[in-house]
Amino acid sequence: MGDSMIDLREFSHNDINSITKYANNYNVSRYMSSRMPYPFTRGDAEWWVETGSRQAGLYQAVDLAAECIGVVGVRFRRFEYQHVAEIGYWIAEEHWGKGIATEAVSKMTALAGAENNILKLYAPVFSPNRASMRVLEKCGYTLEAIHRKTVLKNDEFMDEHIYVRFFS
Repeated sequence: MGDSMIDLREFSHNDINSITKYANNYNVSRYMSSRMPYPFTRGDAEWWVETGSRQAGLYQAVDLAAECIGVVGVRFRRFEYQHVAEIGYWIAEEHWGKGIATEAVSKMTALAGAENNILKLYAPVFSPNRASMRVLEKCGYTLEAIHRKTVLKNDEFMDEHIYVRFFS
């Protein structure tokens, strides 16, 4: 990848409008955990900026030209799973196919691996979401497992593909 397209940064109140606009999209939410509601309201965006993004994890705004066009984050686990974390992300639909998700995941993977005594990052991906699987593969993640018919979302059963990346 050539020059950097995006920056990862902390969230600010200036991000509420763009998060509301981009996250309130069925195509964005369709393969996301239902922890991210749909429809996605301004109140949801306010909660995310003020509270959700500050909870146990490392969450960053995906910044393109001073606008938040997505989110990438790592949720840390606890107790006997403290060496493992889950990475997740979403990008505004109008910015799909430009390598932005790949750059965001690559940067967050490096950040999480460097700072937090993490041995393993994992990403659960719903089976129809081939584009997300490709992003993870480009970032050095490999398919560890497929959990058959584990996900029920939008009245559809889907397999969950678990992608992993180890740090030595």
